[in-house]
Amino acid sequence: MNNIVLKLLPQQLNEIETYYLKHKVERNAPGVVFAAKLPDVAITVYSSGKVMFQGLGAQREASRFNEFALTDENNQQNINSIGDTLPENFSKLSVIGSDETGTGDYFGPITVAAVYVPNDKIELVTELGVKDSKQLNDQAIREIAPHLIATCVHSLLTLRNDKYNDLQSRGLTQGKMKAMLHNQALKHVLHKISPEKPDYILIDQFAERDTYYQYIQNEKEIIRENVLFSTKAEQQHIAVAAASIIARYAFLIEMDRLSDIVGFPLQKGASHLVDEMAAKILLQQGENVLRSIAKWHFANTKKAKRIYENFASR
Repeated sequence: MNNIVLKLLPQQLNEIETYYLKHKVERNAPGVVFAAKLPDVAITVYSSGKVMFQGLGAQREASRFNEFALTDENNQQNINSIGDTLPENFSKLSVIGSDETGTGDYFGPITVAAVYVPNDKIELVTELGVKDSKQLNDQAIREIAPHLIATCVHSLLTLRNDKYNDLQSRGLTQGKMKAMLHNQALKHVLHKISPEKPDYILIDQFAERDTYYQYIQNEKEIIRENVLFSTKAEQQHIAVAAASIIARYAFLIEMDRLSDIVGFPLQKGASHLVDEMAAKILLQQGENVLRSIAKWHFANTKKAKRIYENFASR
Protein backbone atom coordinates (compact mmCIF):
# COMPACT_ATOMS: atom_id res chain seq x y z
CA MET A 1 0.00 0.00 0.00
CA ASN A 2 1.29 3.46 -0.91
CA ASN A 3 1.56 5.86 2.02
CA ILE A 4 2.31 9.58 1.76
CA VAL A 5 2.34 11.92 4.75
CA LEU A 6 2.10 15.69 4.30
CA LYS A 7 2.91 18.27 6.93
CA LEU A 8 0.56 21.12 6.05
CA LEU A 9 0.15 24.71 7.13
CA PRO A 10 -2.86 25.33 9.41
CA GLN A 11 -4.92 27.06 6.73
CA GLN A 12 -4.48 24.10 4.38
CA LEU A 13 -6.12 21.68 6.82
CA ASN A 14 -9.41 23.49 6.31
CA GLU A 15 -9.01 23.07 2.57
CA ILE A 16 -8.52 19.32 3.04
CA GLU A 17 -11.72 19.09 5.10
CA THR A 18 -13.69 21.17 2.62
CA TYR A 19 -12.37 19.29 -0.41
CA TYR A 20 -13.24 15.83 0.95
CA LEU A 21 -16.36 16.73 2.92
CA LYS A 22 -18.63 14.59 0.71
CA HIS A 23 -16.40 11.57 1.41
CA LYS A 24 -16.13 12.08 5.17
CA VAL A 25 -16.10 9.00 7.40
CA GLU A 26 -16.04 8.67 11.17
CA ARG A 27 -12.68 7.79 12.74
CA ASN A 28 -12.39 7.80 16.51
CA ALA A 29 -8.67 7.02 16.70
CA PRO A 30 -6.53 9.24 18.97
CA GLY A 31 -5.37 12.46 17.32
CA VAL A 32 -7.64 12.12 14.27
CA VAL A 33 -9.60 15.30 13.53
CA PHE A 34 -10.96 14.37 10.08
CA ALA A 35 -11.07 11.32 7.82
CA ALA A 36 -12.35 10.60 4.33
CA LYS A 37 -12.50 7.52 2.10
CA LEU A 38 -12.31 7.40 -1.71
CA PRO A 39 -12.43 4.14 -3.70
CA ASP A 40 -8.63 3.91 -3.93
CA VAL A 41 -7.35 6.07 -1.09
CA ALA A 42 -8.02 6.86 2.57
CA ILE A 43 -7.26 10.36 3.89
CA THR A 44 -6.62 10.95 7.59
CA VAL A 45 -5.98 14.37 9.14
CA TYR A 46 -4.26 14.47 12.53
CA SER A 47 -4.25 17.21 15.17
CA SER A 48 -0.48 17.47 14.68
CA GLY A 49 -1.08 18.97 11.23
CA LYS A 50 -0.03 15.82 9.38
CA VAL A 51 -2.25 14.29 6.71
CA MET A 52 -1.84 10.66 5.66
CA PHE A 53 -2.88 9.38 2.22
CA GLN A 54 -3.05 5.57 2.04
CA GLY A 55 -3.82 3.48 -1.02
CA LEU A 56 -3.19 3.22 -4.73
CA GLY A 57 -4.37 6.80 -5.26
CA ALA A 58 -2.17 8.27 -2.51
CA GLN A 59 0.23 10.14 -4.80
CA ARG A 60 -2.61 11.51 -6.94
CA GLU A 61 -4.46 12.97 -3.97
CA ALA A 62 -1.33 14.12 -2.12
CA SER A 63 -0.27 16.12 -5.17
CA ARG A 64 -3.33 18.33 -4.69
CA PHE A 65 -2.03 19.60 -1.36
CA ASN A 66 1.69 18.84 -1.30
CA GLU A 67 3.76 21.36 0.66
CA PHE A 68 6.03 19.31 2.90
CA ALA A 69 5.80 15.63 2.01
CA LEU A 70 7.20 12.51 3.68
CA THR A 71 7.11 8.92 2.48
CA ASP A 72 5.80 6.16 4.77
CA GLU A 73 7.13 5.75 8.29
CA ASN A 74 9.63 3.09 7.19
CA ASN A 75 11.43 5.52 4.88
CA GLN A 76 10.74 9.13 5.88
CA GLN A 77 12.58 11.13 3.24
CA ASN A 78 11.61 14.43 1.66
CA ILE A 79 9.79 14.21 -1.65
CA ASN A 80 11.16 17.15 -3.64
CA SER A 81 8.23 17.36 -6.01
CA ILE A 82 5.43 15.41 -7.63
CA GLY A 83 4.58 15.96 -11.28
CA ASP A 84 6.33 16.10 -14.62
CA THR A 85 10.02 15.39 -15.06
CA LEU A 86 11.58 18.72 -15.96
CA PRO A 87 14.25 19.16 -18.66
CA GLU A 88 17.91 19.54 -17.68
CA ASN A 89 18.95 23.10 -16.83
CA PHE A 90 15.27 23.98 -16.54
CA SER A 91 16.01 26.80 -14.10
CA LYS A 92 18.01 28.60 -16.81
CA LEU A 93 15.31 28.48 -19.51
CA SER A 94 12.73 31.12 -20.50
CA VAL A 95 9.58 30.15 -18.63
CA ILE A 96 6.09 31.40 -17.82
CA GLY A 97 5.28 30.33 -14.28
CA SER A 98 1.88 30.44 -12.60
CA ASP A 99 0.81 30.11 -8.99
CA GLU A 100 -2.12 30.97 -6.75
CA THR A 101 -2.82 31.87 -3.14
CA GLY A 102 -5.79 32.37 -0.83
CA THR A 103 -7.28 28.93 -1.44
CA GLY A 104 -7.07 27.88 2.21
CA ASP A 105 -7.98 31.25 3.74
CA TYR A 106 -11.54 31.75 4.94
CA PHE A 107 -11.40 35.51 4.49
CA GLY A 108 -10.29 37.02 1.22
CA PRO A 109 -10.07 36.08 -2.44
CA ILE A 110 -8.23 33.57 -4.55
CA THR A 111 -5.50 35.29 -6.56
CA VAL A 112 -3.62 33.79 -9.50
CA ALA A 113 -0.57 35.22 -11.22
CA ALA A 114 1.35 34.15 -14.30
CA VAL A 115 4.79 35.68 -14.88
CA TYR A 116 7.18 35.44 -17.84
CA VAL A 117 10.87 35.39 -16.96
CA PRO A 118 13.05 35.04 -20.08
CA ASN A 119 16.52 33.64 -19.50
CA ASP A 120 18.12 37.08 -19.92
CA LYS A 121 16.07 38.41 -16.96
CA ILE A 122 16.66 35.54 -14.53
CA GLU A 123 19.62 37.27 -12.88
CA LEU A 124 17.74 40.58 -12.54
CA VAL A 125 14.69 38.91 -11.02
CA THR A 126 16.94 37.00 -8.63
CA GLU A 127 18.56 40.26 -7.51
CA LEU A 128 15.13 41.62 -6.61
CA GLY A 129 15.05 39.06 -3.81
CA VAL A 130 12.64 36.61 -5.36
CA LYS A 131 12.03 33.33 -3.56
CA ASP A 132 8.98 31.27 -2.67
CA SER A 133 6.43 33.63 -1.10
CA LYS A 134 6.00 31.22 1.83
CA GLN A 135 9.58 32.05 2.80
CA LEU A 136 8.89 35.80 2.84
CA ASN A 137 6.93 37.79 5.40
CA ASP A 138 4.13 40.10 4.31
CA GLN A 139 6.32 43.22 4.53
CA ALA A 140 8.89 41.69 2.17
CA ILE A 141 6.10 40.70 -0.23
CA ARG A 142 4.80 44.28 -0.26
CA GLU A 143 8.31 45.60 -1.00
CA ILE A 144 9.33 43.13 -3.70
CA ALA A 145 6.08 42.68 -5.64
CA PRO A 146 5.79 46.21 -7.11
CA HIS A 147 9.30 45.86 -8.59
CA LEU A 148 8.36 42.51 -10.13
CA ILE A 149 5.16 43.95 -11.54
CA ALA A 150 7.15 46.77 -13.16
CA THR A 151 9.86 44.41 -14.45
CA CYS A 152 8.10 41.29 -15.72
CA VAL A 153 5.35 40.63 -18.23
CA HIS A 154 2.58 39.17 -16.12
CA SER A 155 -1.13 38.64 -15.62
CA LEU A 156 -2.82 38.96 -12.24
CA LEU A 157 -6.36 37.76 -11.55
CA THR A 158 -8.33 38.27 -8.33
CA LEU A 159 -11.46 36.20 -7.68
CA ARG A 160 -13.28 38.18 -5.01
CA ASN A 161 -15.52 36.54 -2.45
CA ASP A 162 -18.88 37.52 -3.94
CA LYS A 163 -17.97 35.94 -7.29
CA TYR A 164 -16.30 32.96 -5.61
CA ASN A 165 -19.41 32.22 -3.54
CA ASP A 166 -21.64 32.59 -6.59
CA LEU A 167 -19.55 30.13 -8.61
CA GLN A 168 -19.37 27.69 -5.70
CA SER A 169 -23.15 27.82 -5.20
CA ARG A 170 -23.54 26.90 -8.89
CA GLY A 171 -21.49 23.76 -8.42
CA LEU A 172 -17.98 24.84 -9.38
CA THR A 173 -15.31 23.29 -7.21
CA GLN A 174 -12.34 25.28 -6.01
CA GLY A 175 -10.14 23.14 -8.26
CA LYS A 176 -12.16 24.07 -11.33
CA MET A 177 -12.04 27.76 -10.43
CA LYS A 178 -8.27 27.62 -10.01
CA ALA A 179 -7.79 25.82 -13.32
CA MET A 180 -9.90 28.40 -15.15
CA LEU A 181 -7.91 31.24 -13.57
CA HIS A 182 -4.54 29.68 -14.37
CA ASN A 183 -5.55 29.07 -17.98
CA GLN A 184 -6.79 32.65 -18.35
CA ALA A 185 -3.66 34.15 -16.79
CA LEU A 186 -1.37 32.07 -19.01
CA LYS A 187 -3.40 33.06 -22.07
CA HIS A 188 -3.02 36.75 -21.19
CA VAL A 189 0.76 36.49 -20.81
CA LEU A 190 1.18 34.55 -24.05
CA HIS A 191 -0.80 37.21 -25.90
CA LYS A 192 1.30 39.97 -24.35
CA ILE A 193 4.64 38.47 -25.39
CA SER A 194 3.52 37.23 -28.83
CA PRO A 195 5.14 36.42 -31.22
CA GLU A 196 7.81 35.47 -28.69
CA LYS A 197 7.22 32.11 -27.02
CA PRO A 198 8.59 30.69 -23.77
CA ASP A 199 10.59 27.49 -23.75
CA TYR A 200 8.07 26.08 -21.30
CA ILE A 201 5.12 26.93 -19.09
CA LEU A 202 5.25 25.64 -15.51
CA ILE A 203 2.11 25.45 -13.37
CA ASP A 204 2.40 24.92 -9.62
CA GLN A 205 0.50 21.64 -9.54
CA PHE A 206 -2.79 21.40 -7.63
CA ALA A 207 -4.37 18.67 -9.79
CA GLU A 208 -3.20 15.94 -12.12
CA ARG A 209 -2.79 16.94 -15.77
CA ASP A 210 -5.90 15.09 -16.97
CA THR A 211 -8.00 16.53 -14.16
CA TYR A 212 -6.73 20.05 -14.86
CA TYR A 213 -7.70 19.83 -18.51
CA GLN A 214 -11.08 18.31 -17.67
CA TYR A 215 -11.75 21.37 -15.52
CA ILE A 216 -11.17 23.73 -18.47
CA GLN A 217 -12.45 21.57 -21.32
CA ASN A 218 -15.22 24.07 -22.15
CA GLU A 219 -12.94 27.13 -22.32
CA LYS A 220 -12.65 28.78 -25.74
CA GLU A 221 -8.85 28.82 -25.68
CA ILE A 222 -6.95 26.16 -23.76
CA ILE A 223 -3.20 26.53 -23.21
CA ARG A 224 -1.50 23.18 -23.81
CA GLU A 225 1.77 23.75 -25.68
CA ASN A 226 4.88 22.98 -23.60
CA VAL A 227 2.91 23.04 -20.34
CA LEU A 228 4.49 21.24 -17.39
CA PHE A 229 3.11 20.59 -13.90
CA SER A 230 5.12 20.28 -10.69
CA THR A 231 4.47 20.62 -7.00
CA LYS A 232 6.93 22.92 -5.24
CA ALA A 233 7.29 24.55 -8.66
CA GLU A 234 8.59 27.76 -7.08
CA GLN A 235 11.76 25.79 -6.31
CA GLN A 236 12.07 24.64 -9.93
CA HIS A 237 12.03 28.03 -11.68
CA ILE A 238 12.12 31.62 -10.53
CA ALA A 239 9.13 32.47 -12.76
CA VAL A 240 6.84 30.49 -10.43
CA ALA A 241 8.44 32.07 -7.36
CA ALA A 242 7.77 35.50 -8.91
CA ALA A 243 4.17 34.48 -9.63
CA SER A 244 3.72 33.34 -6.03
CA ILE A 245 4.91 36.75 -4.76
CA ILE A 246 2.65 38.75 -7.07
CA ALA A 247 -0.34 36.53 -6.25
CA ARG A 248 0.34 36.92 -2.53
CA TYR A 249 0.71 40.69 -2.91
CA ALA A 250 -2.69 40.91 -4.59
CA PHE A 251 -4.18 38.80 -1.79
CA LEU A 252 -2.74 41.16 0.84
CA ILE A 253 -4.08 44.24 -0.98
CA GLU A 254 -7.56 42.72 -1.12
CA MET A 255 -7.35 41.74 2.56
CA ASP A 256 -6.51 45.38 3.34
CA ARG A 257 -9.67 46.44 1.51
CA LEU A 258 -11.84 43.92 3.31
CA SER A 259 -10.31 44.85 6.66
CA ASP A 260 -11.32 48.46 6.03
CA ILE A 261 -14.88 47.29 5.44
CA VAL A 262 -15.16 45.51 8.80
CA GLY A 263 -13.05 48.05 10.67
CA PHE A 264 -10.22 45.80 11.92
CA PRO A 265 -7.46 43.58 10.44
CA LEU A 266 -8.78 40.24 9.27
CA GLN A 267 -7.12 37.03 10.43
CA LYS A 268 -5.52 34.94 7.69
CA GLY A 269 -5.89 31.19 7.43
CA ALA A 270 -8.77 29.11 8.76
CA SER A 271 -7.99 28.54 12.43
CA HIS A 272 -10.19 28.84 15.53
CA LEU A 273 -9.15 32.50 15.69
CA VAL A 274 -10.86 32.91 12.32
CA ASP A 275 -14.01 31.25 13.69
CA GLU A 276 -14.09 33.72 16.57
CA MET A 277 -13.51 36.69 14.27
CA ALA A 278 -16.27 35.53 11.93
CA ALA A 279 -18.62 35.21 14.91
CA LYS A 280 -17.73 38.77 15.94
CA ILE A 281 -18.60 40.02 12.44
CA LEU A 282 -21.91 38.12 12.56
CA LEU A 283 -22.73 39.75 15.89
CA GLN A 284 -21.71 43.29 14.99
CA GLN A 285 -22.39 43.54 11.24
CA GLY A 286 -24.60 40.65 10.22
CA GLU A 287 -24.52 37.70 7.83
CA ASN A 288 -24.49 39.71 4.60
CA VAL A 289 -21.23 41.42 5.52
CA LEU A 290 -19.60 38.15 6.56
CA ARG A 291 -20.73 36.41 3.39
CA SER A 292 -19.26 39.22 1.27
CA ILE A 293 -15.75 38.80 2.68
CA ALA A 294 -15.53 35.04 3.26
CA LYS A 295 -15.54 31.70 1.44
CA TRP A 296 -18.99 30.84 2.68
CA HIS A 297 -18.88 27.05 2.18
CA PHE A 298 -15.84 26.62 4.45
CA ALA A 299 -16.44 24.79 7.72
CA ASN A 300 -15.57 28.05 9.53
CA THR A 301 -19.04 29.42 8.74
CA LYS A 302 -20.84 26.73 10.74
CA LYS A 303 -18.33 27.04 13.58
CA ALA A 304 -18.77 30.81 13.66
CA LYS A 305 -22.54 30.46 13.75
CA ARG A 306 -22.30 28.10 16.73
CA ILE A 307 -20.10 30.59 18.59
CA TYR A 308 -22.53 33.41 17.70
CA GLU A 309 -25.57 31.38 18.82
CA ASN A 310 -23.93 30.42 22.12
CA PHE A 311 -23.11 34.06 22.81
CA ALA A 312 -26.57 35.32 21.78
CA SER A 313 -28.33 32.77 24.03
CA ARG A 314 -26.60 34.02 27.19
